[in-house]
Amino acid sequence: MSPIRTLLVEDEYLARQELRYLLREAHPEVEIVGEAADAEAARQLIAELRPDLLLLDISLPGETGFELLESLDQVPLVVFVTAYDQYATRAFQVSALDYVLKPVHPERLAQALARVRLALRQAPAPDVAPAAPAPGPRLTPQSQVFIKDGEQCHFVRLADIDLFEAVGNYVRVYFGPHAPLHHKSLQQLDDKLPPDLFFRVNRQQIINLTTIEKVHAYYKGGLLLELRGGRRVDVSTRQAVRFKELLSL
Repeated sequence: MSPIRTLLVEDEYLARQELRYLLREAHPEVEIVGEAADAEAARQLIAELRPDLLLLDISLPGETGFELLESLDQVPLVVFVTAYDQYATRAFQVSALDYVLKPVHPERLAQALARVRLALRQAPAPDVAPAAPAPGPRLTPQSQVFIKDGEQCHFVRLADIDLFEAVGNYVRVYFGPHAPLHHKSLQQLDDKLPPDLFFRVNRQQIINLTTIEKVHAYYKGGLLLELRGGRRVDVSTRQAVRFKELLSL
């Protein structure tokens, strides 16, 4: 397969060197295209280099790894590499592929990279990136949308979709037991969805408001939502203000 273009986001120089060594010794398919020691430098490199993968620490100067992801419109695949185990649940809520604890063991890193390779194989890979069309008219809750999933096709009522979740430059669509990958960006979908039914809770996810069963106060002024079917998503601090305004009497 093509090289996995990877950005290391880690504030400790020795930790970055250790990752470089482990990758060089056993994973020649991983191409390290850059390093960043803080979120602002990472944000600039992500925009410039468009990496396939972030090996991302949570504890960074100024902003956390979570806050970095919330600030991105398009998010690469993410594997958290951190010394803190208490954030594992939230890491998977922001669609991280894996959560590797320091000190990093070669076998554990290999498992994480196997997930990365699988995700890259499953993602659509057109010859050129799809151009963003001009926003058209908004869909309605009763609109029927066509979604292709490999050899299978679905014709789904928009109101029956629970969640849209960014996966790189594409979107995974959750409805019933299905979760196919759709060939559009989250922003393209956000421009067409009815705002009285769907809400963008963070940079990676748009939820169907009718699926909310419980709301909890959460990390740094954010909210944690429990959806039907047991799924949980977090509302970023920025979006929590809009969420409360939207749903308050």
